[in-house]
Amino acid sequence: MLTRTPERSLTEQLAERFAERIRARLLPAGARLPSVRECARQQGVSPYTVVAAYDKLLAQGLVEARRQRGFFVRDIAQNMPPGQVGKSLAAMSSGAEQASPLGTIGVRMTGSQINATALMRGMFYQASAKPQPGSGVLPVAWLGEARFLPAAVRKITAGPALQGGSLSYGEPMGDAGLRRALARRMADIDIAAAPEQIMTTVGATQALDIVSRALLKAGDPVMVEEPGWSVEFARLDALGMRVLPVPRGPAGPDLDVMARYCELHAPRLFVSVSVLHNPTGYSLSPAVAHQVLQLAERHGFHIVEDDTYGHIAPEHATRLAALDGLRRTIYVNGFAKILAPNWRVGYLAAPPELVERLLDTKLLSTLTTPSLLEKALALCIEQGQLRRHAERMRQRLAQARARSVQLALAAGCRFAAEPAGMFGWVDTGVDTDLLAQRMLDEGYLIAPGALFRATRRPCTLMRINFATTQEPAFWQAWRRVVQELQ
Repeated sequence: MLTRTPERSLTEQLAERFAERIRARLLPAGARLPSVRECARQQGVSPYTVVAAYDKLLAQGLVEARRQRGFFVRDIAQNMPPGQVGKSLAAMSSGAEQASPLGTIGVRMTGSQINATALMRGMFYQASAKPQPGSGVLPVAWLGEARFLPAAVRKITAGPALQGGSLSYGEPMGDAGLRRALARRMADIDIAAAPEQIMTTVGATQALDIVSRALLKAGDPVMVEEPGWSVEFARLDALGMRVLPVPRGPAGPDLDVMARYCELHAPRLFVSVSVLHNPTGYSLSPAVAHQVLQLAERHGFHIVEDDTYGHIAPEHATRLAALDGLRRTIYVNGFAKILAPNWRVGYLAAPPELVERLLDTKLLSTLTTPSLLEKALALCIEQGQLRRHAERMRQRLAQARARSVQLALAAGCRFAAEPAGMFGWVDTGVDTDLLAQRMLDEGYLIAPGALFRATRRPCTLMRINFATTQEPAFWQAWRRVVQELQ
């Protein structure tokens, strides 16, 4: 709640609160501010204070008044110098226009330069010191258990590897030892890939970007799962692709929609999270996987399989790359979800005929990847430390998921998908864009459902991180705010 102080009036505090959220794009362009009466009730101030605060926002050019409709956020990207746009914390924004799910132009998003980094910047936004339900990673305290990582780095730097060339550029394809270790690890999940087919990247995100830049050109149609990862939608849009959203169900993507897209648009690529899909937690069924591969063979498109959550997946999960033998599939993975995200080590495995094109694209963007970290990671894999750490994280996450589900159900939540993996897909019964704004006042950053759609529209769903929703205090605040919004 706002508190009057000699240094700052209630009006100044309220105006600064809204201004910060607008500049951080937690309130996206076009969003409607609460009515004067509603805002006064929410913040425990007089209507006069709200009017004065809104006047300040008007004077700063952050909002506009529409007669008999209220106050709306302006597009600050059009009113700020380019340098200032880059400095704003673009956290949770994504605007889009769409003609028809099966129309002739696909999805085009507005403000793609801002949207392409929106969720990424949001990862660094801290609403408070409380655990954040909208987080996309495991808690720092959990990841800190991987004490073998710095030990491996010290061992590598103290050994002959450093003298053997680690002070120069690394191998273009990535450290050979790590690629051999990754080939053995992929064999454990039934994916046959030679080290020559594996290329390391700066995280899984760069792997996805390399594939897009190597295989596509501006205007090419790309199928993506919806709901899905907003950063992927915006990244493809920023590259000029036509985004074709495919509804994702419990068993996999909607095959009828995919078939129709193939007839109308001849898509070049399909991007899929087969195992522990974000945000639903769904995993692909073998029957649907076979039909997806048949469509790819029949219509000549490639499939990018993002297995980011594979480290915490159940054994024997269905993967397209395993069934396909890396003929039409390109397999992508990384270690940010299970190890230190700041290491930024990812990789892709591709059909032999695509490797050189992908390598050329990598060289143009980053030359090589950090070989010291790759050598240290290879050591952790070979000594079994990564496997044991992953097992501990799976067990700990299972316990957290059980507790989070129990708290959510007690608070009146309904799960729209069977709880699995790291994330829960929850139906709140209220507009989660509005809920997100109210929960910020409580110190919690949530992930509203609109973020996971190719077109931003009102949605009652939200994604929660099971590992960061363990405190009853969050669910008590959530229930109170939901009741106020109903």
